[in-house]
Amino acid sequence: MWPILLLGLLIASLAAWAFTWQQQRIRIRQLERSKEEIQIEETLVFDFLHGLGEAFTETIRATDLHRLIVEGAARILDAQGGALYMMERAGGKLAPAFISKGCPPFVEVPPHILQQAASNPAALESYVRLHTIPPGDGVIGRVWQTREPICLADLADAPELAGLRGTSLGAATVMVAPLLYGKQNMGVLALGNGSTSPSFTASDFVVFKSIAEQSAFALYNAIIYSEANEKKRLDHDLEIARDIQRILLPSEAPVIDGFELSGINIPARHVSGDYFDYLKVDEDRLGVAIADVSGKGVPASIIMAICRSVLRSQAAGNPSPSDVLRKVNRQLYPDIKEDMFISMAYVILDHARSTVTLSRAGHDAPILFDHATQTATPVKPPGMVLGIDSGSVFDRITGDFALSLKRDDCLLLYTDGVTEALDANGDEFGPERMIECVRASAPQGASAMITRIIDELRNFVGAQPQNDDITLIAIRKT
Repeated sequence: MWPILLLGLLIASLAAWAFTWQQQRIRIRQLERSKEEIQIEETLVFDFLHGLGEAFTETIRATDLHRLIVEGAARILDAQGGALYMMERAGGKLAPAFISKGCPPFVEVPPHILQQAASNPAALESYVRLHTIPPGDGVIGRVWQTREPICLADLADAPELAGLRGTSLGAATVMVAPLLYGKQNMGVLALGNGSTSPSFTASDFVVFKSIAEQSAFALYNAIIYSEANEKKRLDHDLEIARDIQRILLPSEAPVIDGFELSGINIPARHVSGDYFDYLKVDEDRLGVAIADVSGKGVPASIIMAICRSVLRSQAAGNPSPSDVLRKVNRQLYPDIKEDMFISMAYVILDHARSTVTLSRAGHDAPILFDHATQTATPVKPPGMVLGIDSGSVFDRITGDFALSLKRDDCLLLYTDGVTEALDANGDEFGPERMIECVRASAPQGASAMITRIIDELRNFVGAQPQNDDITLIAIRKT
């Protein structure tokens, strides 16, 4: 009896041990599979984050980053497909930046597109890729507007998607998250699964929100890099434009018997809307021009270049400065926008006859220094700016004005960037300070006059930024 009982206990113990060992093997295999799945998921997440890290360099293109975000998120969460919508720079709508293959549409699809898609699947793909979404429209627009991520297993809250549910084209469960970084709301990331794929779980949603946060950070940095690169390109282009403009402006004053000349141009930005030039009229005469185009920057510099070309074409051989300005005005008028104009003063120096003739097209009044009386006064012949009248009024008002310059008399031409320069208190440099600078420096010559005015101007404005182009031309009778 006892041997049988002991044998039974032994067999029962062996059976229990075998059962326990089998369960442990199953549990170990499950743990190994779980470990493998976790390792695979870790690898996917690591690869995704590594790819996003390229957004912190200047090497990744925006299209590649968009694809990486969508495909990486879909791969990590085993989604059927995904889409990235980014806010357009102009228009205020969300536009598809990347939509993966097989992705169910996240927008309502019109019946006629569905009919076309039955025979031509590309019709649906084309519609979705071209369809923009206003803020608040559909699940994508609502998530962008509310800035709150959602996970929908019941599409009752997304009626625009419910119509395709249960079909091979539609989504059965979706996750949508805004792409937020700081105050920037750059767009929306969405993942979808069809009816044949498992629904997203709560843990999937947690991972998805983390992916959206990291993606938003990467997108923001990519945008910053893109804008920085664009600024570099623009700065490079502006430097080229500035070099070209330096070529267009005279590098030094010409030598002319009986006169001493000095001129300077200091742009407020990379390029200037101010213009000055020395033009050979004939063997006895030299033209001296100064002009100021309304506005600043590139648009003004382009008009300045056009003005230079037209003036040079009309100046040769014409001893009348007002006649030259009339012809320049007639050529420029059709091509200048209504809100733009050019002020100009044009002087012709005749060294053979020792005469100076001035014509003023609405420009700041030149300052004449009389050496005998040591006085400096503005010279104000009538005239209107170029480009606002076809010629009927301009031709009648603008005329020649003869100036009598004796030995050591000086004439200063300038733009309003000098007189309208502001100090820290918002006070202007003004014409009175300009006249006083001329009176104090003219006896030392044209170059000394320019140097004195620039020094006085810099002392006046101090650390205040230059807000307008500055141009000065000094003419001294010798």
